[in-house]
Amino acid sequence: MTSSVSILSEIIADGFSLPWLAERCPELLTLKNVPQNPDYHAEGDVFRHTEMVCDALCRTHPWEELAKEEQALMFLAAAFHDIGKPSCTRLEEGNWISPRHTILGEKIFRQMVYREGERFGLTFAQRELAAKLIRYHGLPVWFWTKQRPEAELFKAAESIPLKLLYLLSKADVLGRMERIPGQLAEQVELFGEYARELGLWEHPYHFANPYTRFQFFQKENLCQDALLYDDTSFDVIVMSGLPLSGKDTWIAQNINASASPMDVISLDSLREKMGISPAKDSGPVVRAATELARESLRRKRPFIWNATNLLYETRQKLVRLFADYGARVHIMYLEVPYRELLRRNQIRSRHIPETVLENMIRKLEIPAPWEAYKVTVPSCVVSPPKMPYDEK
Repeated sequence: MTSSVSILSEIIADGFSLPWLAERCPELLTLKNVPQNPDYHAEGDVFRHTEMVCDALCRTHPWEELAKEEQALMFLAAAFHDIGKPSCTRLEEGNWISPRHTILGEKIFRQMVYREGERFGLTFAQRELAAKLIRYHGLPVWFWTKQRPEAELFKAAESIPLKLLYLLSKADVLGRMERIPGQLAEQVELFGEYARELGLWEHPYHFANPYTRFQFFQKENLCQDALLYDDTSFDVIVMSGLPLSGKDTWIAQNINASASPMDVISLDSLREKMGISPAKDSGPVVRAATELARESLRRKRPFIWNATNLLYETRQKLVRLFADYGARVHIMYLEVPYRELLRRNQIRSRHIPETVLENMIRKLEIPAPWEAYKVTVPSCVVSPPKMPYDEK
């Protein structure tokens, strides 16, 4: 059953009711009977914990300061904050553990909302805010154990207001029964104080310039207050997105038709020219593309790297390579609704097997704002970089 009404409106209309939401989203019922470590969750299974978290959220400051739609989005994130646990909970040395459940939960939630777009009615920005809240909801408790705790906060703040993350994490620790009550709540309060001190409470940090921001997330020991001279001299665009998401069309409309066209290094075009099937090893294609890129990089000539680039690790290898030559690396992520993706695949001459396409959706890691000099996603203004670049 589908609905043109956003699930956020329905959450508000039904009085922020988890039983109603679980009936609307039966995926939540998978949380029932999933065991937890009684040292931190003596209240029972994951579903019981989720009930308590949702209840605590609606009674926790600064919940009352949020707009209704923001409250509904927070409630949705709270309901799904542990959706990764059913898939990764296991008994190890007598203790129930759920390693990486936040990372898995982010992917599960995103895939669910993407595939069931009509059922949820969320915008890209709303979906990603909820997904990132799920991804980072444990950070306020454990950030101090990280090697660079402040860097983790800066990264999270690029995707979500830490004020909202604090609220969800506070509800998470209040919505449980601990062996040592209050221990986790102290960590969340410390997180809140530190986020305010760093100037990250409601928005990302305002770096001295885009180049300093990029280098802060690339280097180990750079202070956020540094001011680096931007010696970049040309632009490289790295495309990212599932097949059929419109990358070629975007390039044709925004780059090829512009007054400053750029060379395009297309892995699909190279594969076709080299006579290598998509089912075969793509190593030779990537090596050929990389050599073409190096030629442009040595000449300081702008170009576009056109491929799916679905994984963070893949994108970062490219970003580091291109930045080492003095390029301003932009990531352009494109997305179309799931049903439109399937429709395009059906009429495509080179049809992609549905199992392959679904596997790509499962693997997809949407670019984070801090991954490159600039990252553009569907909720941003879709435009090519200006040339010459004018934000120094």
